[in-house]
Amino acid sequence: MTILKSALAVLLLPSLAFANDGIGGVSAGGIVFRKTDAIAMKKEVLNVSHELISVDYEFVNESPADVEETIIFPLPAYPASEQPSDTYFGRPGGFTIEVDGKPVGYRTVVQAALDGADVTAQLRKLGLSDAQIAFHPSFAPDTQVAPFTAQQRQQLVRLKLIGEGAAGSIGPVWDIQVNYVWKQKFPANKVVRVHHAYRPFVSAGPGESGMDDDTARRYCADAAFLKSWKKLAARNGDPGGSYLNAAKVSYILKTANTWKNGIEDFTLNVVKSHPSELVSLCFPGTFKKTDAKTYQVRLRNFKPAQDLEVYFGNVEGGAGSGGEMPVPAK
Repeated sequence: MTILKSALAVLLLPSLAFANDGIGGVSAGGIVFRKTDAIAMKKEVLNVSHELISVDYEFVNESPADVEETIIFPLPAYPASEQPSDTYFGRPGGFTIEVDGKPVGYRTVVQAALDGADVTAQLRKLGLSDAQIAFHPSFAPDTQVAPFTAQQRQQLVRLKLIGEGAAGSIGPVWDIQVNYVWKQKFPANKVVRVHHAYRPFVSAGPGESGMDDDTARRYCADAAFLKSWKKLAARNGDPGGSYLNAAKVSYILKTANTWKNGIEDFTLNVVKSHPSELVSLCFPGTFKKTDAKTYQVRLRNFKPAQDLEVYFGNVEGGAGSGGEMPVPAK
């Protein structure tokens, strides 16, 4: 499915990543998701832009007894060695949770993995803090994250936890997984409303400004989209039509399948920051234009088979520019 509009672009934005809620439990080995047959996600309204994510849920406990569950908001994993911005410390800017209109506290669970094996305990044994695990301090020397000591660095090298990363630089080689966890009560047969809103965070380096075959396939860019994309790239100073400022947003949807029936009533609003942005994504259903910047699709009894990935091209500004969180809209 492809949505098209045309315009000028002036800024390259980073890749962005977000997630959905799921039921799980925190064990010694980390986060474990499990299926619930009691609680149904009756409704989800998800608003996605490259500047702001907001999501509203309605849950109902359909069992005869009250239920208390551990709720997990997982963020996609990212490489510790590829963080070109000092705006990310293991949490997206302005992250908040509200339940029935009231703020809810949560705790952050940081995990590190190397080649699929959990190495969090090894890093903690060396005295590394959550901030040091989640944000390599050498990429932002002016931040409050303490650098590794000489002894820590020596041990990390011995354990092969420091080496040449994906970008060719020398640094941590583990991947990071951040989860927000809180306890939530679901009274029997009562609607519980949960709201999230947050500024997108930098997760894995700059967004690609090119449009190769793999990118086109990943975001289901059709011939009309590619024609507009190349035309705008040429207009913006690239005679070959090879580069256009872009932002890529991903959002974990498949965890919705941990609820009783998936998402019974799902609405996705893809929101452009400017009417002239290009947008493309692979997603079921038919989108309709609701205003100059918003495309909407609504699905019933939705059980996501894949996570959401949205390509925003021809962007003018947003998550990587000012460090300020836009005012969340409910």
